[in-house]
Amino acid sequence: LPYLALFPGGKREAADGGAEGTALREAREELGLNLREESVWGRLRGLPERHGMLVVPVVANLGPLEDLTLSPNPDEVAEVFTLPLEHLLQEENQGYTHFRTAGRYGYTLPVFLNGPHRIWGLTAIITELTLELLAPDLYCRKTHVPGRGITAPQKRA
Repeated sequence: LPYLALFPGGKREAADGGAEGTALREAREELGLNLREESVWGRLRGLPERHGMLVVPVVANLGPLEDLTLSPNPDEVAEVFTLPLEHLLQEENQGYTHFRTAGRYGYTLPVFLNGPHRIWGLTAIITELTLELLAPDLYCRKTHVPGRGITAPQKRA
């Protein structure tokens, strides 16, 4: 299975021409990946980040991991690690954090575990959306988004 998720982030520049162009430029600047537009599969829905900026995740096919040559920019990237889809789909690697607002239950966000690494925050939300898209019969959201009600864990037939 090709690797599909990459999480460089950055603001759109005028020359980018949209979310896809921004994602390709950021992948080049942060990880040294020169991806072609043909590798882009599409966008996920936009998500507001904590400072009010809208983040538009872009899904691309990176090809086989062994064919990738990463050159992380040390000014922007502290560490690079990969996780197979199979690892992310195992329930023991999935966690959730419950947040309170005004002294009451507010919302639940996903956390994905891998040894010393924890995928959390906006990256975990994007990971969850990606898992729902790629493995709808194997992954079921267990998070609660304010205003949308609680999504109870359910096994899919």
